[in-house]
Amino acid sequence: MGDVNDDRDPVAPLWRAAQIFRLVSFVYALGFLIAIDADLTRPGLTWALFGLLTAANVWWATGYLVGFGRRWWFVAIELSVFVVMMLSTSYVADDAWVTGNQTWPTTLFCANGMLSAALLGGPWWGVAGGLVIGLTNFYVKGELMLNFGRNATILLIVAAGLAVGMAATRARVSAEKLTAAVRVAAAAAERERLAREVHDGVLQVLALITRRGREIGGPSAELADLAAEQERRLRRLIADSPAIPATDTALPAPTADVDLTAALRGLVTESVSVSAPPDPVPLAASSVAQIVAAVRNILDNADRHAGAGTRVFMLLEDLDDEIVLSVRDDGVGIPDGRLDAAVAEGRMGISRSIVGRIEQLGGTAHLETAPGAGTEWELTIPIATRTTPTRTNSPRTNKDGAP
Repeated sequence: MGDVNDDRDPVAPLWRAAQIFRLVSFVYALGFLIAIDADLTRPGLTWALFGLLTAANVWWATGYLVGFGRRWWFVAIELSVFVVMMLSTSYVADDAWVTGNQTWPTTLFCANGMLSAALLGGPWWGVAGGLVIGLTNFYVKGELMLNFGRNATILLIVAAGLAVGMAATRARVSAEKLTAAVRVAAAAAERERLAREVHDGVLQVLALITRRGREIGGPSAELADLAAEQERRLRRLIADSPAIPATDTALPAPTADVDLTAALRGLVTESVSVSAPPDPVPLAASSVAQIVAAVRNILDNADRHAGAGTRVFMLLEDLDDEIVLSVRDDGVGIPDGRLDAAVAEGRMGISRSIVGRIEQLGGTAHLETAPGAGTEWELTIPIATRTTPTRTNSPRTNKDGAP
């Protein structure tokens, strides 16, 4: 149950805390032995046994700290040695002393065996370890004392074993749940990435083959039907993959910033224009890649659906703590209900390749459209720590690029 790799063991902090208790209880046991030395019938033997117990505790503490001792046989030996040392009280002291005192290693020191059992096995093993220590103490004294008002030692030890065991069990369960959640998030993130790549590449090609094949007609129409069927199947497949929240996905750590303005100007054509601040807008390279990919999808949609002669205008604003990128076209707009129908058909381009990308950066993507009024996307992305100096504030411009 214990993991020899200290870094991977969720109970490792509790094991370390238990060894601090071991040290404190050892100092107490040493002080107790010094105090009772004159009252023992065999003090020399008692000190020899205490020396062996000290060496054993150094070995146990090392095993639990490093990890190799987190095994049942290791804990069983520890409990057995403590029991033997407690039983030796009747041999190194007379009956009168035994009746009026605790066992010579002290019950507190012997409780380390109970803690080890609780950390390794959970609450019920902690209770069992506490009962072993407590009942051994009663056996040495020759009486079973159930008046907890006078002596609540066994009750406290058992309760401590229960509490420590529950903490250890909860730590293991939490670690297992966290590991499972990380695996699910990683798998979902990979599926999300593949879905975007498929949409941006394969689906676009299949849609083109379908459209051109039907335009050409003849034998090409059969090829178009096959491509359309495969496109529908592939869209259903990626539509079934769960989207993941932006908070669950960590983007690659950037090593340097990239100028978003320069990246957007690389998309300029005769029908696409960009208005941006005169100074660079530095962002993490991974963020720029996601933003540009989302904009490419917006431009592809405008090219395919907005109508012939449509022009696209991009406006980039750097507001220091966030950037706002508006992408507007003067096309035919999107009919009411068309986006919902596209989702029902398994067409996830907007939700995955545009909205999904921006939300993964912690931002928002807002679409405004109406039949005959064109479409306008407003992408708002918060700016994390930049690795290059920021520019001085430029005046915010309106949609037409004028101050």
